Amino acid sequence: MKNLFAHTSAPWIRYSSYEYKTGNDGNLYITVSRDAKPEMYHPMLEAEQLVIDAINVGLSAMHKAPEEELKEAVLGFIQKYGFLGFMTALPTTVDFITYESVYLPKNHFIKEGSLPTEDYLAYFYPFDKPDFRKNGMESGWSVTDREGIAITMAMGNAPQAVAMGLQNEYAERYDWLVKEFTDWAFTFMTSFLYYMDYDTIDEQTRSLYRQGISAFGGIAPTYRIALEKDSPIIVWDFHSLLVMVQMCFSFMLTDKDNDMRMCKHCKKAFVASRKGNEFCSQKCKNQFNVYKSREKKKGNKSDNR
Repeated sequence: MKNLFAHTSAPWIRYSSYEYKTGNDGNLYITVSRDAKPEMYHPMLEAEQLVIDAINVGLSAMHKAPEEELKEAVLGFIQKYGFLGFMTALPTTVDFITYESVYLPKNHFIKEGSLPTEDYLAYFYPFDKPDFRKNGMESGWSVTDREGIAITMAMGNAPQAVAMGLQNEYAERYDWLVKEFTDWAFTFMTSFLYYMDYDTIDEQTRSLYRQGISAFGGIAPTYRIALEKDSPIIVWDFHSLLVMVQMCFSFMLTDKDNDMRMCKHCKKAFVASRKGNEFCSQKCKNQFNVYKSREKKKGNKSDNR
């Protein structure tokens, strides 16, 4: 995976603080906190941990974690990595700003196959709206604050929507985030259980697992060819953190040398340092052994009665 994504134009922006806020539509959003400062970083430098953290948020949801605990986990991920970037990940093209309508493939979040560009943008600016004007194919967007200008300049030649989605007015719905994290966790669990239980399940169950994982997929990132000194190279253009996670997860899942596992004790995803490792840490291994020892003693006492 490291060689495949050795060349990426994938900087991303995260802010120093985020918070929950309820919109007039009754939905709960995560927004950038007031006076929060933006920071540019490169997610691909920590791609493996990025994927593991995303899966573990989804596993919390699948394991029915208390709502406050789940909200804390989702917010913690956004604090660490920034927004997923639904706005640029969902449409058929990241250049949707230049069209009169936004076209959407089938997804879990917006039912319409197409809708006016300004209506689409409204999903992501439920509180403060950017200074955006559109008339047919013509559009205009003004950024006046220093940090907004810096973000726009830092994103270089990225499509306009990418820079817009990194401004401090942007917000993402909590239920959408939970759904996306849960989908990733479901894919991980399906793959993990399929191979772990392969010899003990019948073909019909195996078929159900295969059907479940076949639904995993999405918009692939764009790429371009660059001429380097020795040979041409592929440069990947990731325009959302969501697509970055999706692609890296896909290659980790199919990489025979990358052993993603689920801890036998805490039930969290981790990458095993060696084959056959069932625990994410020595602490979990010790706690599991203590638990099993106690259960065994309880069983012996019951038998003696």
